[in-house]
Amino acid sequence: MYLNKAMIFGNLTRDPEMKALPSGMSVCSFSLATNRIYNDRDGKRQESTDYHNIVVFGKQAETVSKYLQKGSSAYVEGRMQTRSWEKDGQKQYRTEIVADRVQFGPRAGGGGGAPAATHGGAPDDRAPGLPEYPEEEINPEDIPF
Repeated sequence: MYLNKAMIFGNLTRDPEMKALPSGMSVCSFSLATNRIYNDRDGKRQESTDYHNIVVFGKQAETVSKYLQKGSSAYVEGRMQTRSWEKDGQKQYRTEIVADRVQFGPRAGGGGGAPAATHGGAPDDRAPGLPEYPEEEINPEDIPF
């Protein structure tokens, strides 16, 4: 059995770029940055940033292009793919995540919970009356069950 699955949560490093394939299908590309904090051999705290190329197709590409922008946070699920081509006699490679699902993260400015747009809905298409989650720490002993 083989498995090719990528799941990342990060911030967009640039505005999404929308294009159309010759077939007319929409394709949107953007990149996400993810941060990792760790302690080095000397015990000093270090931070490392990785950059991920993302490609989204179809209706979801249109939604991403419309609602996400540089600095937005997003959760992406998909598969890893490496493409290659020739440019000026040199072989070029690009590894990217082909997204099956893009979920928008919290909006800047503290709009409450995370928007629930995943497959084509606008971030504010949430059902009315959804509860806002508390910002303070929840004590497990306070839960009645």
